[in-house]
Amino acid sequence: DLFGSVEPLLPSLREDGVAVWVLGAGPYPEGVVALQELLDAASEELQPEEVWEPEDMNDTCLYIFTSGTTGLPKAARVSHLKAIMCLSFYELVGASSKDVVYLALPLYHMAGSLLGIVGCLGIGERRWASRGCFWGVFWG
Repeated sequence: DLFGSVEPLLPSLREDGVAVWVLGAGPYPEGVVALQELLDAASEELQPEEVWEPEDMNDTCLYIFTSGTTGLPKAARVSHLKAIMCLSFYELVGASSKDVVYLALPLYHMAGSLLGIVGCLGIGERRWASRGCFWGVFWG
């Protein structure tokens, strides 16, 4: 249970306005969002489109946490527009569900997750991800 390593930081996180979400068996202190409880209580029915449609395509869709290559680790903001662009990329280059995409990037990389997963899902492609970094084989 990794929550124990975060729990001592809760007061300072609250002061900074950081919401803490946890997936796993509780109980958790007040103010911690227990994601499993929300999932269990969620309806199976689809919500009307206007409920989940973004007001502005430049609004934040998701955050990808960087490793800090150019500085300290941080959350990189990805807009709805950028996510839709990645979803549409393979269609733009003429790929179809008959193609197989070899995914050499790790899934925690922005291009690996958005292009490798979201992009492939956009047109129903199959993808093959390597278990390690085989750059010599890939470029050889």
